[in-house]
Amino acid sequence: MNKVIGIILLVVGIILLYFGYEAYNSPASEISEAVTGQPTDNAMWYLIGGAIAVIVGLYGVIRGR
Repeated sequence: MNKVIGIILLVVGIILLYFGYEAYNSPASEISEAVTGQPTDNAMWYLIGGAIAVIVGLYGVIRGR
């Protein structure tokens, strides 16, 4: 994997984690969590996608050629 692609994935992952954190702490997510016990689906997808992108990006930066 190219280091440039790894860096891009790392940056995208960090951005997704930020948006996921903001969505997780939004009033709609807090109300949903109070009623159903779970945050909104959007918050979870942002956090999961961001974590995966960060892991793959770090791998690409460390192992890139």
